[in-house]
Amino acid sequence: MRSARLTLCAGAVFAAVLAPAPIALAAAGPAAPAPAAVANNDESHGTVTVTPSTVAAGGEVDLRVDVCEGRKAIGTSEAFSSPAHFSPAADGGLFAEAHIRSDARGRDYGITVKCKDGSGSANGNVTVVHHRVDPTAPVRAGGGGTALAAESAGPGTRHTLIGLGLAGAAAVAVAARSARKRRNGTH
Repeated sequence: MRSARLTLCAGAVFAAVLAPAPIALAAAGPAAPAPAAVANNDESHGTVTVTPSTVAAGGEVDLRVDVCEGRKAIGTSEAFSSPAHFSPAADGGLFAEAHIRSDARGRDYGITVKCKDGSGSANGNVTVVHHRVDPTAPVRAGGGGTALAAESAGPGTRHTLIGLGLAGAAAVAVAARSARKRRNGTH
């Protein structure tokens, strides 16, 4: 049983070392968000922090304000698919997530936040960009949208072959060890 665990651990380490960079990056998850942009308008009473400050249409941004004394606020923008409802953040101030319309044009959009208790307002900006994707290789066909999901769902053929090779090597090592013990007369 100990050999099986050792083989499994060795296989995992071996696969991790040989994993190509795109697979390693995909496993690491999404990239860290871009630095937050702080917009402060002379006419506003506070600040709106937008993270990330540049987002693709259909994306999502985090909003923070520190102007409202109450516990709620509403943020609006032409870029948002619906108003952003602020609530208290764990580290102070108010926090909301806003969804960018998928049909939003690539440009800067103003954001207006109004405190529900009437104690203030804040303004900020978000930049919406469009990423045009030009195919550089043949399109993966077959299976509809599941073709990409199947690739990212788990280990591929390469990882399976590496695992089988390691398992085979471990089996040969265990068999050789058992044969040596039998020859020496120890069980």
